Amino acid sequence: MDRLHPTSPAGRADGVLSRTATSHIGLRVPDVPATAEFYGRILGLHTHTELPGGGLRLGWGVGHHVLDLLPGHRALDHFAFEVRDRGGLPALRDRLAAAGVQVGDLDPLYCDDAVCDEPGLVVTDPDGNTVQFHAAVRRPGEHSADTGRRPVRYQHITLATTDVAPMVAFYVDTVGFRLSDQLQDGRFAWMRSDRDHHTLAVVATGVAGDIDHYSYDLAEWEDFKSWCDRLTDDGVDVAWGPGRHGPGNNLFVFFDDPAGNHVELSAEMERFHDDRVAYVPRRWEPVPRSVNLWGGQLPSWRRTGRTD
Repeated sequence: MDRLHPTSPAGRADGVLSRTATSHIGLRVPDVPATAEFYGRILGLHTHTELPGGGLRLGWGVGHHVLDLLPGHRALDHFAFEVRDRGGLPALRDRLAAAGVQVGDLDPLYCDDAVCDEPGLVVTDPDGNTVQFHAAVRRPGEHSADTGRRPVRYQHITLATTDVAPMVAFYVDTVGFRLSDQLQDGRFAWMRSDRDHHTLAVVATGVAGDIDHYSYDLAEWEDFKSWCDRLTDDGVDVAWGPGRHGPGNNLFVFFDDPAGNHVELSAEMERFHDDRVAYVPRRWEPVPRSVNLWGGQLPSWRRTGRTD
């Protein structure tokens, strides 16, 4: 059983991230053109540029990209966060170095069509995932379209792991995330780096160095009917949902991309106002009804500690 992270307010006072959001994600997929066509048809992402080796970079309109598709067996290649905290990048670099984490410089390639006022950095987390951090970027392509036809933004990533505790310790105690919620058996943890309930989560699946799923925001509940109808019309099966999570309280629906990655559409996530009140991370029962308040149904790939 995974160890629980302490339920005292998470993070150190001198290193808490409060204005850091997900930036982009890189996935290795067997068929880059087919996967790019799928994301364009379903989520409205279009090609920004071709990458060396046959990859494609996708985004919405102009501004920073959202998704790198790289050739290979299905795998997580990298993921990134945009650090908007004042002095956040230098402080993060210092914390990582003090913890003995090897820190590299981020290739400017990952700041395409963007403003990176400070050098970005790249690290490897305890599971060997490549994690990038960079400064603020331009995102005029977000919040500027029919939300019934495309999501508002890329919102969070959930990592698969064999051991939740060291991953939470790394992201909370060193990087500066806060722990929002966890299952009582320690096998699922949700962490925040801005006001959203979670921008990063970690779940014990028996596999390390991969994603469990990643998520895009919809504007509101009214969009879900349109999206479920659109998925059906386009021959994409709904894999889980619609439902409502306990941790985060967000609405959700899941489907798979052609490579088999689980993609979530989400809305109405809980918001935390850490500058006004202290929160103690909650511990949820490890039962289906915790992760799906609407009846407790689970997808085929999800397990909890108890089934009652």
